[in-house]
Amino acid sequence: MFDSPPEETTFGFAEQRDRHGDRDEVRRVWTSGELFGYLDWPGARQVGKLERSAQQKGRTRRQVRYFVTSLPAPDPHWEIEGAGPAQLLQLIRGHWAIENRLHYVRDVSFGEDLSQIRSGAAPQVLAALRNAVIGLLRDAGWGNIAAALRYNAWRPGAALQHLGLTPG
Repeated sequence: MFDSPPEETTFGFAEQRDRHGDRDEVRRVWTSGELFGYLDWPGARQVGKLERSAQQKGRTRRQVRYFVTSLPAPDPHWEIEGAGPAQLLQLIRGHWAIENRLHYVRDVSFGEDLSQIRSGAAPQVLAALRNAVIGLLRDAGWGNIAAALRYNAWRPGAALQHLGLTPG
């Protein structure tokens, strides 16, 4: 679809440029709602191509990803509101920010990558427990999970209060 599209195909396009320290990033997205009705995928309304280029210390890395979304494309002729390429780019960035935030906490604060537990259901059980702890601490108002873990490690009664097992 994106490498050799039919002649009549139109694409939405958006670009975003960022600088993080000494790294320059460019994100480009192309979207099309023209496959709606042709693609045998329930709920599919748009397809997209996301290209990310990052340049740091004279080295350039490029990634290309493709996606399918259930969000409809905007249609000015029919006055249908939908998600245009700029909005999809923001949604994708927001998704990865949430994903990175969770994985960072699990990897750094809980040492998940260093875990030696790899057999049976134990890895899934421990991942579920880590997620439950993160959720409980965030619900309790903690923004910094590492600080919350230290606080509760020194005050076991506080941890039990989070679970509702002791009087407040």
